[in-house]
Amino acid sequence: MVVLDGGMGRELQRSGAPFRQPEWSALALSEAPEAVVGVHAAFIAAGAQVITSNSYAVVPFHIGEERFAKEGLQLATVAGQLARRAADASAQPVQVAGSLPPLFGSYRPDLFQPERVAEVLTPLLQGLAPHVDLWLAETQSSIAEVRAIHSHLPADGKPFWVSFTLQDEEVDSVPRLRSGELVAHAIEAVAGLGVAAVLFNCSQPEVIGAALEVARSVIDARQADIAIGAYANAFPPQPKQATANDGLDELREDLDPPGYLVWARDWRARGASLIGGCCGIGPEHIAEIKRGLD
Repeated sequence: MVVLDGGMGRELQRSGAPFRQPEWSALALSEAPEAVVGVHAAFIAAGAQVITSNSYAVVPFHIGEERFAKEGLQLATVAGQLARRAADASAQPVQVAGSLPPLFGSYRPDLFQPERVAEVLTPLLQGLAPHVDLWLAETQSSIAEVRAIHSHLPADGKPFWVSFTLQDEEVDSVPRLRSGELVAHAIEAVAGLGVAAVLFNCSQPEVIGAALEVARSVIDARQADIAIGAYANAFPPQPKQATANDGLDELREDLDPPGYLVWARDWRARGASLIGGCCGIGPEHIAEIKRGLD
């Protein structure tokens, strides 16, 4: 099993770093880069074997069109450099995943603009490429955006991981992406792209187990060598029109470190080999996973 890190934004805020909407975690890249390294280091100390670059909010949706045009490449470069520095400082091997976020807004597949993918994605890829070990398209709500991202990846041989976000309330007890597409169809699609891992993140832990089982079934049927994993968030179900920069949600009291470990054990039993946390999951949760699953 490989232990992943947790959410960056709330840890930055908790550390006292500059943090406001809509810039979210991207603000610290220019105003408090050492705080970013500190959060990465805290997750590594807790047992994370893969950390994710703080590039999730380096998109026009968060930092604005004008700033992205001027500074997008620079901010992505800094995000990669800071993660690499934290990983290289570890006594244990730590890999860096280059975060490729939803390019036009989290949870909102209806905002996807295929004609702008290259414009928004290219600075991220160029800035992160020298510093990351693998590519992670995360919090993806639709098959179309994953295909678009994959088509622009550099031919660098680095593994490609895809992590989907799920509808918080299942329809007909069938796991679906936030686009309404079936998880089974999504796994079929990305398996055809040659992904190394499929994960589910930024969703309620209650809906992830069924998605993992669907993923395992499709992967086994294809006899494919694809790992599966999960990293849930710790806040209540989100309304269908929610976006990730609406503000910070209250965290669920039942998803403290011991409570989250219960879900992590369930995912592990269902075949997950990559486990970490998303929004609201801190180093203390990762340490609990490391202790409880090792």
